[in-house]
Amino acid sequence: MNSKYIKFKQQRELGDILSVLFKFLRENYKTFFASFFKFVTPAFILLIAAVTYYTYSTVGSPVFSTGAFNEGEVILAVIILAVSVLLYSAVLNGTVLHYVRSYMANNGEVVQAEVGRGLKKDIGKLVGLQLIVWILTLAGLILFLIPGIYISVPLGLSAAILVFRRTNVTDSISEAFQLVKDNWWITFFTIFVVVLLIYVISFIFQLPLLIYTIIKMFTVFQENSAGDISGVFDWVYMLLSIIASIFQYILYSILPLGLSFVYFNLNEKKNLTGTFESIENLGKHE
Repeated sequence: MNSKYIKFKQQRELGDILSVLFKFLRENYKTFFASFFKFVTPAFILLIAAVTYYTYSTVGSPVFSTGAFNEGEVILAVIILAVSVLLYSAVLNGTVLHYVRSYMANNGEVVQAEVGRGLKKDIGKLVGLQLIVWILTLAGLILFLIPGIYISVPLGLSAAILVFRRTNVTDSISEAFQLVKDNWWITFFTIFVVVLLIYVISFIFQLPLLIYTIIKMFTVFQENSAGDISGVFDWVYMLLSIIASIFQYILYSILPLGLSFVYFNLNEKKNLTGTFESIENLGKHE
């Protein structure tokens, strides 16, 4: 067993989940990001290409062409971006969750071939699950804000259930609601804090874009009294925006890892899986 092995099947408080999450990243970042770049890169490149096209369609086209707003091109860019984000999210979730699965199965050692096989086997289900999660969450938000927020918490754990319990899409969603039952608030708060931390870290990479935008807007307003801000969205703005997006989407890989700790915390509270396994292992060693 790896001497720095971190146990997932364990009950933890919010502070413990956050500390063990970043401890895990510190001690396993090499193999963690090796898996990311090995399995997620194709979907990641497609996503960045979609982000680039979307950025050009929404803010670049009026600058580099006649200034006319091409509504059809923007709609196409939004569709391509949505499909790219869907695929990226599914591949990212599958890679990270199977990374954790391999880590636990091999006592702290990750077999990249296992991660690849697991991802290949589950990618179809993960894409379908991600699409259903989007539809249900969006429907809840449209009907009324609170239902959308409420269902987003258990739905956020459905991918972990699909991978770790080897369930199908519908059972993953159903079991997610059962798992979060009676623990909704602490689950919501934990996920919220993890997402907030990712946002704060990603904001660092957005600072150059923010600073450039402020400076450019001040310059444009000084030079153009008519209030035309199209000059703000030049090629430098687009480049900085794309770079910020690259780091932001890489940092999103932390989220499914954090959700893994949340899932096992809730599962341990309800099913004591890790406790029973520890007792069985003690019996084997006696």
